[in-house]
Order: sequence, then C-alpha cells, then structure tokens
Amino acid sequence: MSQAKATPTVQIDNNHLRVTEWRFAPGAATGYHRHEHDYVVVPARDGELKLIGPTGEVSFAKLQLGKSYFRNAGVEHDVVNNGPGEMVFIEIELKDTAIGKTV
Repeated sequence: MSQAKATPTVQIDNNHLRVTEWRFAPGAATGYHRHEHDYVVVPARDGELKLIGPTGEVSFAKLQLGKSYFRNAGVEHDVVNNGPGEMVFIEIELKDTAIGKTV
C-alpha cells in the first residue's frame, strides 16, 4: 500500500519567490526532496510533522498556527503529517537564494 501524498497548491510563482499551500491528510507525505532555496513555513493549523532525513533519521516538529520558521537551502527530507487531523501550511521559497546562484 502506498503512502498518501500531500497536496501542494502553488499560489504565487515569479522570479523572486514561490508560495505554496501544502495540505496533508493524516499520514500523508511530501515525498523525499531537497530544498534548493531558503524558505519560510507559515503554519495554518497546529499539528505535528514527522521529518525523515537522508540517512533515515527521524525527528518531529510541532507546528503552531501562525508561528513561522525559516530554513536555509539544502535541507533534505520527507515530511509526514504525524497528527490525527489535516495539517496545512504555507511554504514561501526565496528563489534569490538558490543553491549555486551567482549574483
């Protein structure tokens, strides 16, 4: 049985940034990925995410409605909704910070 996929909806995508709403049913996951840009996450609900890193290490992150956090480009993980209800957050990727980009 395959794992349910989180649903991304791109709201803005221009030369400077991409804004995506992510919706996760309980147990749904993004799939393993690497962030090519610095990014900000803005939780739209309280919840808990399970983060699975490149070597299989597992950590957990508690998200709080409206309490944003920032991460640098290069983060690699699969993100899974570890809570009993739907999880929703907005991800803002800063394209001007792309890995390998020269100014």
